[in-house]
Amino acid sequence: MPKTVIIPPGTGTPIAPFSPGTLADGIVYVSGTLAFDKDNNVANPDDAEAQTRQVLETIKSVIETAGGTMDDVTMNHIFLTDWSNYQTINKVYAEYFPGDKPARYCIQCGLVKPGFVVEIASVAHIGKT
Repeated sequence: MPKTVIIPPGTGTPIAPFSPGTLADGIVYVSGTLAFDKDNNVANPDDAEAQTRQVLETIKSVIETAGGTMDDVTMNHIFLTDWSNYQTINKVYAEYFPGDKPARYCIQCGLVKPGFVVEIASVAHIGKT
């Protein structure tokens, strides 16, 4: 099955070998997204609200570049470093998914650099190839 790599305008160079997103058979797969600044440093270290907002804005840009909207998101995979940030992350998350909520899971784990508190990967069904 052919796939299309999705790279929103202005996207920086990833720190690892991956694409921000791929589109295949009408499904957008958004890579695990962290709050990086333009120099690939941690943006807003240890700030769950700011990082969650930046992560979701980045995910939104990938999905919109592919031709979809956040309403097309069907699954989110959420990774957080500390359960004490769970309510804050959920508050921001609810702003991006105000209607019917996508399926999701959330686990606590370590992330790739100190200062990151949340990472989200998404799947969106946009019906385009």
